[in-house]
Amino acid sequence: MSAEVQTLNNEVEVPSLYERLGGFSQIKKISEDVWDNHMANSEVSTRYANSDAEEIKKQVTDFVCWGTGGPEKYEGKTMLAAHKTMNISHQEFIAVIDDVMRALEKNNVGQTEQNEMLGLLFSLRDQVIKQ
Repeated sequence: MSAEVQTLNNEVEVPSLYERLGGFSQIKKISEDVWDNHMANSEVSTRYANSDAEEIKKQVTDFVCWGTGGPEKYEGKTMLAAHKTMNISHQEFIAVIDDVMRALEKNNVGQTEQNEMLGLLFSLRDQVIKQ
């Protein structure tokens, strides 16, 4: 089934990435799977050892919903502020992206949407690495 919708004036309207990911409930599930992947990933699990799991999952869910065109508000820190002084390496950044991609695959997210999420994640690179 195509994600495109024909409007009355023959314009093609593509649903937002938020809608194509399945909205809030599906993004929340993906965020939970990302957390599980992080905790099982020896390259990044220690970064989260003393974190409030529920708060991190909520922040990630809100951020992804907001960043993909959903109605939810993200009221957390900016990416720059959140990662300041963490000195995150390129290798850790890639490990996190790999965890996200595995969660998307597990949740049967289509390749187009996976590519869009990958682009969004890489757009944050300079705000996360070595801050």
